[in-house]
Amino acid sequence: MGFSIAILPAPASPPRQTAADGGYASRPNLAAAKARGVADVAFHKKCGIAITEMVKSPWVYRRLRNFRAGIEAAISCFKRAYGAARCTWRGLDHFKAYIWSAVVAHNLVLFARLKPA
Repeated sequence: MGFSIAILPAPASPPRQTAADGGYASRPNLAAAKARGVADVAFHKKCGIAITEMVKSPWVYRRLRNFRAGIEAAISCFKRAYGAARCTWRGLDHFKAYIWSAVVAHNLVLFARLKPA
């Protein structure tokens, strides 16, 4: 019994903007992203790269950086509160069920926290 790997097709066009971890911050990575057609690339650490080289304005840099921070916070909350950091169920089907149940529980809590309109 082996694992099935889903191979996703390449997107028709590159994303307009991207935000990446500071570990990827380098001039060659910035040049590679720009060569592939990504207009704005925001690295968490600047590593000697000017903001104007990465994105078109400091406002865009802050928005991309904060968006990435929000995603990281959501993933951290999901992993800590719903046991997604470690799956003790064996097998791919059991892993899928484990994560699915954790995602459903997380989403139910988020819906419960919404304020009525």
